[in-house]
Amino acid sequence: MRENTKQRAPFRRNRRNPMDALLYAVMVAAFAGVGAILLCILAYILASGAGRLSFGFFTGAARDNGIFPMIVTTVYVVLASLGIALPVGIMTAVFLHEYAEDSKGARLLRLAIETLAGIPSILYGLFGLLFFCRFCKLGQSVIAGALTLSVMILPIIIRTVEESLKTIPQSVREASLSLGATAFQTLVHIVLPEALPGILTAAILAVGRVVGESAPVLLTVGIARNIPKSVFDSGRTLTIHLYYLTKEAIHPDDFETAFATAAALIMLVVVINTAAKIAARGLKKH
Repeated sequence: MRENTKQRAPFRRNRRNPMDALLYAVMVAAFAGVGAILLCILAYILASGAGRLSFGFFTGAARDNGIFPMIVTTVYVVLASLGIALPVGIMTAVFLHEYAEDSKGARLLRLAIETLAGIPSILYGLFGLLFFCRFCKLGQSVIAGALTLSVMILPIIIRTVEESLKTIPQSVREASLSLGATAFQTLVHIVLPEALPGILTAAILAVGRVVGESAPVLLTVGIARNIPKSVFDSGRTLTIHLYYLTKEAIHPDDFETAFATAAALIMLVVVINTAAKIAARGLKKH
């Protein structure tokens, strides 16, 4: 705590300088502006859809203007996508940082990852439709959408986990190896637990990307308003349901239902992110 105080003290003293004080005020204003924009968007969505938000709205069937089937489909797609992409992304990041380092193969792989990150989502949707749905004969289903989205979120996971691995001092690895641990034991018991916050961040960013996508999901998962009995069934996510609600909206009540669905989508993201943080804390304790 003393070290932190000593490090921050010069900055506090420099704030007495007019230019430092002005820049500090600009940073505070920017912070307040971003927070105000977020609060305004959330307040507007919640206020516009408050009339439709009820227990029956969340648990009702689609024919009764409920969104429970869409919530179940969204959760299926998120969990399946993370289940596929997270292990692959973590292993790729570990290979790039711990083993490949700056080799020619690693540079080529990083170029491929950067290229994947820049591809528009609609192209992922077309690829998933042609390859997973038709060539692999999975049809429009949860698993086809999850496989497509897992390819799309791999760059996010790989880059975030790799940056987390870079923050772990090399001395930690050397200390473990000097005590007789193998490279694999060091990786599993020392490096990955230390990188857990970065892995959690990667999972949260990936969830936000999966939940917010529409084009790949529309082409691969489908628009059926039913609860998928398995990952091989079609369904409709909250994002696609919101798209169709706004597309077909005519009366003010239709827009109110759309805003209520948007509020449910935000709540779902908050719940998933909170559950991920709780799980990460539990794993870190063990």
